[in-house]
Amino acid sequence: MEDWTSNPMNAVTVVLALLVIILFIWIAVVGGRLKKLRKQYTAVMGNTGLTNLEDVIVELKNDIAEQQQVHKQLKSQLEQVSTTLSKQKGKVGVLRYNAFAEQGSDLSFSIAIINDEKDGAVFSGIHSRENTYVYAKPLEKGQSAYPLTPEELKVILEAK
Repeated sequence: MEDWTSNPMNAVTVVLALLVIILFIWIAVVGGRLKKLRKQYTAVMGNTGLTNLEDVIVELKNDIAEQQQVHKQLKSQLEQVSTTLSKQKGKVGVLRYNAFAEQGSDLSFSIAIINDEKDGAVFSGIHSRENTYVYAKPLEKGQSAYPLTPEELKVILEAK
């Protein structure tokens, strides 16, 4: 029996065989990493139809710029709506009362329709046996150029 160390060709063959085995293991490891990298690349690229990463980044940058522009427009519209909404006369107060204590019932009324700044109008209907008189008084900041009755002041406070 011949020892592998005695013949230099046998030693070279063994070393080459070990080297080939190490290279196969290394190729398998690199192949696994390449497969993982390819999967990540596919996930990043998605269904963009682009094969160049630089094109994907440029497209994403353009999309972000477009979204920022849309965001600015929506923010501006929201501010306009908020401003308009605070000026809308949507706060209402209603009070029914008996204008003449000696007769009738609670057939007289006052209604205030105002906004956040207390601008709007107050309407009063005074009911008597023969007639009903309706009055409208404009309001600015909760005040009117016309004298306000206690009932009208009460509905203005109720409306806010």
